[in-house]
Amino acid sequence: MKFTPLLSFLPSVIALCKTPPLSLSPSLWTSLNTTLSGALLSPTPPALPCHTSPSSLQCASIQSAWYTEPFHVQSPISPFWPNWSNDSCLPFPDTPCVTTGFPSYVVNASSASHISAALQFAKTHNLRVVIKNSGHDYVGRSSGGQSLGIWVHYMRGIEEHPNGVELAGKCGRVEGHLVTVGAGMAMEEVYRETAKMGRTVVGGNGRSVKLGGYITGGGHSILAGEWGMAGDRAVEMEVVMADGTGGGGTFGVMTKVTIQTVPSPQVITLNFQFATAASNPGAFDAIAWFVSQFPALADQGVTGYPIIFNRVGNVSDAGRSQVSGVIGKLITLHTNNTNDIMKTMGPLFDHIHATWPGFEFFTEVKYYPNFGKWYDENFDPSPVGFGSVMSSRLLDRQALEGNVTALRVALERFSAGGQATVYIVSGRGVHQAKPSGGSTAVNPAWRRTYVHATATVNFAALNATAKDEAIAKTHLYAEGLKELAPNTGAYVNEASKYEENWQQTFWGSNYAKLLELKRKVDPDDVFWCQPCVGSERWKEVDANALSKMHPVTPSTFRLHTTSLLLSLGTFTWGYNIGILASILSNNHFQSAVGPLTTRQFFLFAALLTATYYIGTFFSYLLLAHPLADRLGRRNASLVGMAILCLGQTLQASADGCGID
Repeated sequence: MKFTPLLSFLPSVIALCKTPPLSLSPSLWTSLNTTLSGALLSPTPPALPCHTSPSSLQCASIQSAWYTEPFHVQSPISPFWPNWSNDSCLPFPDTPCVTTGFPSYVVNASSASHISAALQFAKTHNLRVVIKNSGHDYVGRSSGGQSLGIWVHYMRGIEEHPNGVELAGKCGRVEGHLVTVGAGMAMEEVYRETAKMGRTVVGGNGRSVKLGGYITGGGHSILAGEWGMAGDRAVEMEVVMADGTGGGGTFGVMTKVTIQTVPSPQVITLNFQFATAASNPGAFDAIAWFVSQFPALADQGVTGYPIIFNRVGNVSDAGRSQVSGVIGKLITLHTNNTNDIMKTMGPLFDHIHATWPGFEFFTEVKYYPNFGKWYDENFDPSPVGFGSVMSSRLLDRQALEGNVTALRVALERFSAGGQATVYIVSGRGVHQAKPSGGSTAVNPAWRRTYVHATATVNFAALNATAKDEAIAKTHLYAEGLKELAPNTGAYVNEASKYEENWQQTFWGSNYAKLLELKRKVDPDDVFWCQPCVGSERWKEVDANALSKMHPVTPSTFRLHTTSLLLSLGTFTWGYNIGILASILSNNHFQSAVGPLTTRQFFLFAALLTATYYIGTFFSYLLLAHPLADRLGRRNASLVGMAILCLGQTLQASADGCGID
């Protein structure tokens, strides 16, 4: 029997919300703060002084620091890009300043015990949890209002293991040189400390990138072509799980990670640029051909950070004309001969010069005795403090070499906002990686990728239309690359938060297994972010509150519908059950309610039985269904049977109080 046409008005989902932290008693927060030895913060928006004292020196200092990374790194709640906090409090007096886009309370975690206490508290009180490290998060996972924040900025330290390490849990021993690093350590700090050991690690190029979020997303690197991704080098993680216990689990808050180091290599870097007038019809033919050579370059050990620029102002004439081309830096390792890289790159530049006239070239080659020295001069600063969204795509050999004409069209479209990155951050090291444990969670498409391409669109604050247009542009820009590489995906740490098929895009064929693990180790969704594994069951509603969406499955729908139909039937036909029938015919009951006409009797019977079925319906909807979700079907059934037996015992043992 199909009930859908009869009751199409029933909801397709049932919503349950996380508890707003400010609705809890202050005494509960005081108790948590005591447990944390004073590590609980109740932070105000960092730009608040510009709204309370807009003419103050403090406000002027905030305004000048707003567009710098350290300002947001030092805040327990401020993201690099304020759109992820809904532009809740900007450092401009003529804009609103509210707290709804930020965590209500924050645990300033400096130990695993702090995190454990925070998670147990959040689970007990059904709170949303947000984890922030530096705030360098292109998809806004470290932000969220009406939540309990956990700030791991001070989870620091580095320990050297020059002769290998014994893994916890009798999992064996890993030989070689390793380091154990706190999750709150920035890449520049890790590079500096390992350089003292004559070593380095596979890491990111941004100075504000912290190891925790970077490595758990996989971690691409300019060194990946040689040694694989950062996640491939991890051998052990210390993690606090959703229930507050420790372990090396799959979903939790990482406090430290043990990673294999590599000898710090000599580096030759090539800073280059070739550009032509934007009106040059051969501009993107040359650009596309150059990018099509990247797999061959990666196979020869060349990696780097090329950036396409598309119709941007010409700095040589103060922007009066527009140019297109490519700028960036490339490196090769294990050599001190500055001629080596030009032996590889020179013929490519010569081909462009001979085939597409009108280009101007700039090259500069420099030698560095170790990677630490290279990083000190070549780290990436991150522009921050404004609204920004991104799209990205992984490109394999087929996408890059298969059809250069199609590549030309796709790259011109992808860079239509002014520029786009085409980073060579993969190669044989990633393709042939043998991670500890056999595999990692990264999209398997990385194992054949050569290029990670990104395009960013910035937009005005507090402008919903501008934000929607920016998101639409990033999707439009990326469509061509998706058509070129339909079976790859994107790098989850640098991508669009608004990807439609994000499960496949970010994790590929790994997603089903990851979801199974997520449901096993965090069945109550203590951890939630978007886009993250298992986030389908929740969505953000007003002011960042989380609402859990329970899909009404066919079996649930049938049960609800049957209960409703039975309830409606009682009003029409006076349908009842045996127990209620015996009550209605009882002499004492009839004397208590007085004489009833036949019509009154049946209406009374209908009302009683309707109340029974309506109560059954809503008790299932509001109590039994959520309880079964939490306890599981078997345990929920046992609880139900125990309640039934208790009720029967009470009925059987009652003396009737004089009623026969």
